[in-house]
Amino acid sequence: MPTFERPGVSLHYEERGSGFPILLIAPGGMRSTVAVWDNAPWNPLEHLSDRYRLIALDQRNAGSSVAQVDGTHGWSTYTADQLALLDHLGVDEFGVLGMCIGGAYTASLLATAPERIRAAVTLQPIGRDGNQHMFEKIFDGWRAEIGADHPEATDDDWTSFKANMYGGGGILFSVPDEALARFTTPWLVLMGGDDYHPESVSRRVVELAPGAELVERWKADEYVADGRAAVETFLAEHL
Repeated sequence: MPTFERPGVSLHYEERGSGFPILLIAPGGMRSTVAVWDNAPWNPLEHLSDRYRLIALDQRNAGSSVAQVDGTHGWSTYTADQLALLDHLGVDEFGVLGMCIGGAYTASLLATAPERIRAAVTLQPIGRDGNQHMFEKIFDGWRAEIGADHPEATDDDWTSFKANMYGGGGILFSVPDEALARFTTPWLVLMGGDDYHPESVSRRVVELAPGAELVERWKADEYVADGRAAVETFLAEHL
């Protein structure tokens, strides 16, 4: 995969297809990488590349991407990476399709650069519903895996970083709930249904965000084709 360098970070990314650009943000929590799309109910890199220019990346300190760690980092750090990559590739306006943690990243993008995003799709967004400790545990496991490679980061840095990710915000962690009421961008949400991706969060996002609409059934085997068709129809309408 090609590499994009910016201060303090080296991002690996992949491009596939041509047409209107879509930023893909993979599931996997703090380990969000291009390869994780292979484990999704359907892989957008395979099913959308005949119509769109797809841009996928390993997030910082996941997969082949590496970056420094300090206590100021949080959702905005990842958003800055994503927008800088798009700038590097000459992309101004784009669509975004994210799964799992990709929902929180999408909300941060919509809060930061709404004028650049023509439409958004989120599959089973993570969210807060009595489960914050689960995400903190994932963060701690990720830190244990990579911590030895980051002597620049103190315990206080890691603690602050975790708090910035999962200690604040609203139901999506990355933005306060009141920000969702300002999101008029067309936004298709495919509903979650487990402890990490609560149904209640998907429903609340659609209630709060004026531009959002919900697909309830899409992940079970008998509904995968229908869910994919809903995404394809939505993208064709708005991109």
